[in-house]
Amino acid sequence: MSERGRIGWSRIMEDISLTEHTEAATRAASAPATQAGAYRESGSLLDLVLASLEDDKAEEIVTIDLRGKSEIADHMVIASGRSSRQVVSIAEKLRDRVKTRTGEPARMEGKDGGDWVLIDCGDVVVHVFRPEVREFYQLEKMWLPAGADV
Repeated sequence: MSERGRIGWSRIMEDISLTEHTEAATRAASAPATQAGAYRESGSLLDLVLASLEDDKAEEIVTIDLRGKSEIADHMVIASGRSSRQVVSIAEKLRDRVKTRTGEPARMEGKDGGDWVLIDCGDVVVHVFRPEVREFYQLEKMWLPAGADV
């Protein structure tokens, strides 16, 4: 697994708030060629994430292409659950599906609170929020081009 797949919650939050790449992000190493690596390379990891979110009735799913903008991941996906319980359920099922399909674990932070859960799948980083928490942080506005509809 690449170094960026191991980045923890605080590291990702620092990268989100910075406008330039951090030293750790620029040193991200390539993952060794494995079946799971090939799975990720094909772009179908994003498809798996989106299908999982849709299956679990996540709402307002937004995909942000981070390629060329950040080394933390290739894509960021932001979605909402209607309650803390649904947010946690969506995150746990996504983590399990990624592990089953790729053979590699997805890291998860924030599950205990249920307001905002981050799932680091390596090349796809997923944020699942309760609606009011999502509105407060407005991650989409930080990453989407100026003038883009959210």
